[in-house]
Amino acid sequence: MNDKDLLEKIRNPETRSYGFNLLVREYQQRIYWHIRKMVIDHDDADDVTQEVFIKIHKAIDRFREDAQLYTWIYRIATNESLTFLKKKRRRFFLPIEDVSHELSKKLDSSPQISGDEIQIKLQKAMLKLPDKQRLVFNMRYYDELSYEDISEITETSVGALKASYHHAVKKIEDFLSA
Repeated sequence: MNDKDLLEKIRNPETRSYGFNLLVREYQQRIYWHIRKMVIDHDDADDVTQEVFIKIHKAIDRFREDAQLYTWIYRIATNESLTFLKKKRRRFFLPIEDVSHELSKKLDSSPQISGDEIQIKLQKAMLKLPDKQRLVFNMRYYDELSYEDISEITETSVGALKASYHHAVKKIEDFLSA
């Protein structure tokens, strides 16, 4: 089902619940993994994903269709992830390095995280990046989104995104070769 049909079902009072359930089924896994790459912890990613779909449910009637539905959903998920990380830092009065260290420990101990040694080392390298660089790297490298789509999601210029991605790659390469 395409996004236009999905939105028609959601906007029709008789099929609203069914349409929203279809939207959740269509996007939940992608959004979960987008969030998970930012917050690392499975339980945190579940909570943030649930918040994202609550926000989507409340705001779907205001979606103007001047953007693609998936970029609008990704923008909400991105903002919720960044907000979650900021709250986590403030809640524990942690500087960014300590949050990265805490998330890094979760990589080592979480039963939900699997992967060979190089994947875990890559994840740890990514935790050293500022949140926005990590976000751009995740969307470009893992989600294989175009710079134009990332620009729409983050409301950042394509040039700035390319520079951010380049810096992220360089930092990761430096970490992995150390």
